[in-house]
Amino acid sequence: MITVSNLAIQFGKRVLYNDVNMKFTNGNIYGVIGANGAGKSTFLKAISGELEPTKGSVTLGPGERLSVLSQDHFKFDEYTVMDTVMMGHTVLWDIMKQREELYAKTDFTDEDGLKVSELEEKFAELDGWNAESDAAMLLSGLGIKEDKHYMKMGDLSGKEKVRVMLAQALYGNPDNLLLDEPTNDLDMDTVTWLEEYLSNFEHTVLVVSHDRHFLDSVCTHTVDIDFGKVNMFAGNYSFWYESSQLALRQQQNQKAKAEEKKKELEEFIRRFSANVAKSKQTTSRKKMLEKLNVEEIKPSSRKYPGIIFTPDREPGNQILEVSGLRAETEDGVVLFNDVNFNVEKGDKIVFLSRDPRAMTALFEIINGNRKPQAGKFDWGVTITTAYLPLDNTDFFECDLNLVDWLSQFGEGNEVYMKGFLGRMLFSGEEVLKKVNVLSGGEKMRCMIARMQLRNANCLILDTPTNHLDLESIQAFNNNLKSYKGNILFASHDHEFIETVANRIIELTPNGIIDKMMEYDEYITSDHIKEMRARMYGE
Repeated sequence: MITVSNLAIQFGKRVLYNDVNMKFTNGNIYGVIGANGAGKSTFLKAISGELEPTKGSVTLGPGERLSVLSQDHFKFDEYTVMDTVMMGHTVLWDIMKQREELYAKTDFTDEDGLKVSELEEKFAELDGWNAESDAAMLLSGLGIKEDKHYMKMGDLSGKEKVRVMLAQALYGNPDNLLLDEPTNDLDMDTVTWLEEYLSNFEHTVLVVSHDRHFLDSVCTHTVDIDFGKVNMFAGNYSFWYESSQLALRQQQNQKAKAEEKKKELEEFIRRFSANVAKSKQTTSRKKMLEKLNVEEIKPSSRKYPGIIFTPDREPGNQILEVSGLRAETEDGVVLFNDVNFNVEKGDKIVFLSRDPRAMTALFEIINGNRKPQAGKFDWGVTITTAYLPLDNTDFFECDLNLVDWLSQFGEGNEVYMKGFLGRMLFSGEEVLKKVNVLSGGEKMRCMIARMQLRNANCLILDTPTNHLDLESIQAFNNNLKSYKGNILFASHDHEFIETVANRIIELTPNGIIDKMMEYDEYITSDHIKEMRARMYGE
C-alpha cells in the first residue's frame, strides 16, 4: 500500500499539482495518465523517493518493499544479467553479498559463524535458494535466452537491456511496483506476457504508459493528472475516456433532464461492464467492475487535436502493385525479400516485422526515397499519398516559424494555415514559435498538419504514435477508423492496429505473410506462429 498525503510539487513558479491525497491499495493496478508535461513521471519519482516533493509525504505499509523500473540502461553494464536482476531485491542481494564475504574469509571466527547463521535464516525466509531460478524464469518470460543470463549487461543490445531492467523491477514479488513506460521496445509476445503477469499480480502497481491496450488489459483504476489536479477513477483507460466524453456531451446538452442523464450513464456502465466481463484478462478487470460508479463520471478538461483526413478524390481500382521487392541494410542484412502484393480498395494494411527497419525501408522505397536491391512498385494514376516518416529531423532544420513552415507544403493564406495549426492545438503566439525548438510531440503534430493539407487518398504512416500523448493518439486513431481512403502503416500500438487494420502483411527475409484477419487473432493463432517460425528460418 502507498499513501500520498498533502503532496505538492513545484518547479520555480510552475506548480504541477497541490494537495494530492490518495491511497493505492493491494491488488489494484493504477494507470497514470495526463498530457505531455503534466507530471506523470514526476509523480512516480516523488513516490519512489527519487524526487523530494515541495510539500507533503509518501509512506508505504509497514515492512513493505517498493521496486522501480530503472530508466538508466548503462548503470549495470559491469554486472552480469543474472546479478542485475537479483539486485532488484535489495534486501536479499545485500544478504547474499554478506554471506559471500564471510564464507570467503580465511580467518573465520565464532562471531562470523553466528553472523552467518543469522544470514542463512534470513536467506531461507526470503527464498534465497530459488533466487537464481526465479530470476531465470523472469528473464526467459521476457525473451532473454539462457545463453545470455551470465553475460555482462554491457554486451547486450539496448532492447535486451530494457527487458532485463523490467525483470529487475518485477523480481522478488515486490509489495509496491512503479513502472514508467514498461512496454517501450518490447515486442508483441513480450507485451502479452507482461499483461498476463500483471493481471495476476497481487500487490500494488502504478504504471505510466501511452499503450492504451496495455492500460486497458491490466488497470483497475485510472489516475488522471489534468490542469494541476490529480484525480482517481475506478476503471481502465477506455472506461475513463468513453465515460468522460459521454459526460462532456451531456454537459453540452443543457436541455437533458437529470434523470435522463443518470439513466444514460447507468446504461453506459452496464454495457461497459458486460464487455469487460467477457475479456480474457479477467483477474484485474473483475476487481474493476466492483468499483464502477455513476457518480464518478465527469467530463475531462483535456483537449484533443482535430485530426481530420479528407481525400480530395476517391481512389480508382489500381492503388499500388509491388513486385519482387528486396531490401538490405548497408552491411548486407536482408530486411525482406521477394515481396509481392497488390493494395485493393478499402485496404488498411499494417506491416509487421521482427526487424522494424524493414517497414521503414519499404515505406522509403514506395515513397521514392530509397532504391530497392531488387523489384519494382507502381502506383495507380488516381492515387495521391501523404507520408509520415519515422525520422522527421530534416524537416525541422530551419528557423522558420510554424506558419511559414506549414505554408511550404500547401496553398493558402496565413489565416488558412493558422486554422490547420489550431486544429493541432497550436494557438495564439505559439504559431510564431521557431520550428527548430519544438519538442518531439510538437514536431509530430506539425507533420500531421502537413499531411492534412494534402487531402490524400492514401496515407503512409511509419510508427505514427511516436512522441504523441494519449489525447493525440486517441484523436488520430478515431479518424483513421472512418477514413475513406487506403492506409499503409506500421505501429507498436496494439489498439491502433486492432481498430484500424483490416489486413496484415508481415515482412520477412524469406517472403511475406499476407492475411485478411484481425490483429488479435493473428498474434494468438498457432497456425500463424508456425508460419512465422518457418519464414524466419527457425
